Amino acid sequence: MIRAVAVAAFASFFSILCTPPSGASANETITVVTSFPEELTTRYEREFERGHPQIHVRFVWKQSRDALVELAKPEQGGADVYWAPSPANFALLRDRGAFRKITVDRAALPGRLGAQQLSDPAGLYEAYDVAGYGFVANPSALAAAGLSAPRRWRDLASPEYARQLAMPIASKVGFSPALYDIVLQSEGWDAGWRLLSEMAGEATLLDSGVAPTAAVREGKAALALTIDFFAEIARANGAAVEMIYPERTAFLPAHVAMTTGSEHVAAAQAFIDFLLSTDGQRLMMERDSRRHPARPDAYQSAPQGFADPFALPDSTLLVYDSEIGGRRPPLITLLFDLAIVEGHAESAELWRKIHDAEKKFAGNAKAMAALGEAKRLAGFIPVSESDAGTRTFLERFARRDAIDPQHLAQWREEIGAARRQARDLVKSLEPAP
Repeated sequence: MIRAVAVAAFASFFSILCTPPSGASANETITVVTSFPEELTTRYEREFERGHPQIHVRFVWKQSRDALVELAKPEQGGADVYWAPSPANFALLRDRGAFRKITVDRAALPGRLGAQQLSDPAGLYEAYDVAGYGFVANPSALAAAGLSAPRRWRDLASPEYARQLAMPIASKVGFSPALYDIVLQSEGWDAGWRLLSEMAGEATLLDSGVAPTAAVREGKAALALTIDFFAEIARANGAAVEMIYPERTAFLPAHVAMTTGSEHVAAAQAFIDFLLSTDGQRLMMERDSRRHPARPDAYQSAPQGFADPFALPDSTLLVYDSEIGGRRPPLITLLFDLAIVEGHAESAELWRKIHDAEKKFAGNAKAMAALGEAKRLAGFIPVSESDAGTRTFLERFARRDAIDPQHLAQWREEIGAARRQARDLVKSLEPAP
């Protein structure tokens, strides 16, 4: 009798689990455009279809630029859901009317992190996860070099970290323009570029997203700038590394939205509900993905040592301007190449001489004033903060092949002239032969 009741209860539960969501038909296929890695999407496909066997999920993998093309096609390429870490794409597609409003439990999903807005206030797209930016550190390498762990962005410009740091190249590593924009928004446009130039002076520049964490894991660098899930995956798999979130950093969201052209509204909403559910959010924290949920209650089962961004001190979080941040990456990529990648060896020599002179003339106010000017010139960038915050100016750099080569040549010359002045200032402090 007991067994019969149990079987009946299980059958009833399974029946409820497998009931199509309201409005959904049996045996539907929804198409999800995404750039998330296959090991993550496969996990979601398996778990969602286990609870919704009448709905099949078909993934179409597109990087940001190709996703825009796909979703601009007639009928939006047949896509029902767009799910990706590309805030600029979501804002642009929203403005084009590409999304329909989705239903979200706002009591469980605040759509905000501190004072920062994560989700679309009108409900046209929702934050799925948040990725933090900062440093991955090798504690053993730092200890061997007699260094303490840095806590602020500007700590990395200290000469004691010279030749200990690895940095991603903005034009080669997808997450790095956003990382550098966080530094620029935290420190201010001109001071931020000066800081990036000084940090990069004697740093190792790397051209893949995994390379900074790999360099630290392998002991080739004591510190590297990175996005957190690379460091967390390495740590979860036994690497002796630590992720450090400096003061005034930011966690930037990935989003999910339903397309306007979706013909499977109930099924698409069911998939979105699963992504945003407590169980769905927990899936992203597994060892091979280690992403941070946008749903605070998912952290109740977080792995040991895994940061909860909703519980970090206020001093850690910058109120990041996502609107301007979404438009700056092409300009930041261009300026990073011109001011930091090109002539990197000469820049390293200049910063080394400036740092050596600062030690030598520490008590000489006149010399230190000259060195302050030399640092300003060494980190000079030929774009004003006003222009860098103007939408029409930023749109001129959205396509690199459309940028006037003479404009680039002029900027290159202005940067070169500023560095020559910086070298002359440092040289002027040396005693006459």
